[in-house]
Amino acid sequence: MAETLLTVAVVLTGLSAGLFAAFSYAVMPGLRRTDDAVFVQAMRAVNVAILNPVFGVVLVGPTAAAVAAVVAGWDSDARWWTVAGALLYALGAFVVTAAVNVPRNDALAAGTADASVLRRQFEATWVRWNHVRSVLTTAGFVCLVRAVLAQ
Repeated sequence: MAETLLTVAVVLTGLSAGLFAAFSYAVMPGLRRTDDAVFVQAMRAVNVAILNPVFGVVLVGPTAAAVAAVVAGWDSDARWWTVAGALLYALGAFVVTAAVNVPRNDALAAGTADASVLRRQFEATWVRWNHVRSVLTTAGFVCLVRAVLAQ
């Protein structure tokens, strides 16, 4: 059972880290090339569209599966890699997202100022912290892969 749970954690962490990374190296650089109104409209649309059951599983699933794998029992080497992976992932996916990215998303959604003002208030901070969560969730993924190798 622990092996299956760890496999689920690895797959879901990879999907989540890949999503955050794709925003860092493709989505946000692409949107940077648009005008302010298009940028604001696109980010508002993405922020609504991403709130769906698949994203919920991909966001929450890695930590739940990794914790369940540890509880289900694992040898000591794999256990510590799994714990490290879960912690790094949670730090990026939950702490950074909740502390920075979601409040920026909410402010953008509620904003009534000119698109150039909204963009200026949103883009630099959101992008910088998305890079941070990309690195943290990718590091979590690496730790979970290391846990698989340590079994």
